[in-house]
Amino acid sequence: MHVGFVMNPVAGMGGRVGLKGTDGKVDEALARGAEPRSPDRARRALERLATVAPETTISTAADPMGELLVREAGFEPVRVVDPFARSEADRPDRPDPTTTTAEHTARVVEAFAAGGGSGTAGGDGENVDSVDLILFVGGDGTATDVAVTLEQLGSEIPMLGVPAGVKVYSSVFGVSPEDAAEIAATFSRTERREVMDIDEDAYREGEVHPELRAVARVPVADDLQSSKQTASGTVESLAEGVADDIRDRDGEGVTFVLGPGSTVGAIKAELDFEPSPIGVDVWRDGEVVVRDANESAILDALGEENVIVVSPIGGQGFVFGRGNPQLSPAVIRQCDVQIVASRAKLDDVRALRVDTDDPELDDELAGWVRVRVGKFETRMMKIV
Repeated sequence: MHVGFVMNPVAGMGGRVGLKGTDGKVDEALARGAEPRSPDRARRALERLATVAPETTISTAADPMGELLVREAGFEPVRVVDPFARSEADRPDRPDPTTTTAEHTARVVEAFAAGGGSGTAGGDGENVDSVDLILFVGGDGTATDVAVTLEQLGSEIPMLGVPAGVKVYSSVFGVSPEDAAEIAATFSRTERREVMDIDEDAYREGEVHPELRAVARVPVADDLQSSKQTASGTVESLAEGVADDIRDRDGEGVTFVLGPGSTVGAIKAELDFEPSPIGVDVWRDGEVVVRDANESAILDALGEENVIVVSPIGGQGFVFGRGNPQLSPAVIRQCDVQIVASRAKLDDVRALRVDTDDPELDDELAGWVRVRVGKFETRMMKIV
């Protein structure tokens, strides 16, 4: 298996600092203290690939888009594509990771598909076959960049994502970095799947309109993530019951961290305040303490007793790790977790999932949990 590996170094940076994405917001994310997410996700995937398939042949992109991480995982790349060089003789200084663009990703994909020695760094520019799979690290924007480039080339090379973005609507990603590596090492067939993305500026205003950007060939495995779906059914009674319970604890100093999404949004409406669009709001003793909070603001607002109220993403089942990176491991570890969902939403998922960036925490959260589905009713679901 010859894998082409490329990483978007800024994917997901805007999540924990409350930007709900990084498109066009890198400078603002950095100003808010954002730290790169992609390198750790990439490292986990590559280390797993080195364990399950150490014989894998890897071509990669020059740093900051993959080379060092590939080498640190124990692989010696047969080809290093330099998207920052205009010719084989051109060896520019390594750019700041925040200056990489969709154009750089496209150049890498073009080189992976073409094979040959042109545009490589290292080695003698010897001929190298095109790759059998493109394994990329990023979110829906990166998936779009890879898929559109392959479509323009008329290439049937399959692609698979290591999820690192804030939003992951496309059905081309592994559930976790480790799962992506397992799929890359073991898949035996592919199928065509949708690559979706949304307008992040509209998303920040609470408008979620996923659009089809491309159709890509993707390895087939049970652990591939489903595309986002909208669950049917109402949540009025559920929201009323949870809101009543929260109000019953007003005056006790309990801090409620209310996650994003329409289900928890209905709870916020029952508490008689306008929810922040696609954001996390913090409630204590009858009032909103923080609106549209990022990770830092949530941590500052936590008290001695804290409860996260969160709903899984319909069709996917993710409780943490998709669309709510503000709810970081540091936040989760200081809170009890209450999961709420409509019956219809749970009917669409076989199990719940978490992907917190902390594998140890993921293991701690795994197992059977009670999910509130009505004013009084609950259902047992398993986090896998």
